[in-house]
Amino acid sequence: MNRINNSDFNNRKRTKRYVKEDDEGNINKSKREKTSNKNRKKEVSQEKKNKGIKGFFIKLFLIILIVLIIIGLFFYRKTQKNGGGIKGALITFFGTTVEEIESLENINILLLGISEDIDSELTDTIILCSYNPQKQSVSMISIPRDTFVGKSKANAKGSDKINSLYAKSPEKLLNKVSTIIGVDIEYYAVIKTESLIEMVDIIGGVNFEVPIDMDYDDPTQDLHIHLRKGMQKIDGEKAEQLLRFRHNNDGTSYPANYGDNDYGRMKTQREFMAETIKQTVSFKNIFKSKKIIDAIFENIETNLEMDNLLIYIPTAVNFDVNNIINNQLPGKSEKCNDLWFFVHDKIKTKDLVETLEIK
Repeated sequence: MNRINNSDFNNRKRTKRYVKEDDEGNINKSKREKTSNKNRKKEVSQEKKNKGIKGFFIKLFLIILIVLIIIGLFFYRKTQKNGGGIKGALITFFGTTVEEIESLENINILLLGISEDIDSELTDTIILCSYNPQKQSVSMISIPRDTFVGKSKANAKGSDKINSLYAKSPEKLLNKVSTIIGVDIEYYAVIKTESLIEMVDIIGGVNFEVPIDMDYDDPTQDLHIHLRKGMQKIDGEKAEQLLRFRHNNDGTSYPANYGDNDYGRMKTQREFMAETIKQTVSFKNIFKSKKIIDAIFENIETNLEMDNLLIYIPTAVNFDVNNIINNQLPGKSEKCNDLWFFVHDKIKTKDLVETLEIK
């Protein structure tokens, strides 16, 4: 009887253990299934999230594409309305109109080249540049730095030379040149030595034919000019040498038919500026105009606002670089009170200005 009871007891014990193990197995299985379901839900959620992000970017791309197409169509339509082609595109790009372009008048700018290696700043270079957008021409007139601006030749002194006016103010010099030329000149641009070097380098140098061998040294100014005659790439450093040269160490200078000393230098300055303009407004640089203007405005002193120039850029598309006319103020050298001056000829100056249609 006891054996039977013990056997039943053991059977019941084993049964409980099996039931417990089965329960634990079922519980663990249930946990694994819950974990698996949870992971699947996470994966599904992540997939939905990824699809949502992808869908968002696709929609964003389509919106941007549509906006660009609309802008492109508007720009194209506006360009066609403004005459089409590159000129029409530039008119549209700079936010102006054909009517404004066609009503543009001459823009007159007085360029002043300043040396910074002496105690007092004097203008070595004075050039009036006048751009006629309707005729598509640029006229340049060099004003000799020794031009007489005093009241009495008999009592003439060094301060009666026009280049001394810059020490008072650029505006004083601007007003005097306006009086001499007989035309209202609104703007001036002061180009100092370092600025010149930077500006020429900005446009990648200028291809220019140096008229003669140039060899000059002035240790007091730390000025050393050594250029060979012939066509070459003039970078900023060489540009300074070229534009400041007057004569060689042995006293020789430009040939008489070119223009001796200062007159020869002024001719070289005008010709170099003409080549600089030609190469700056070439087709490859036309869409870099704003960048070039930005860079120039950082390196010069001027009363000219950028907006005054930007409106002229579309007209430059049709500019013929052969329409650059170089001149010097008419007159002659004259000794006044034992000093040499350049005395301008008023009648010939008036005729020149009318011929060039500088207004």
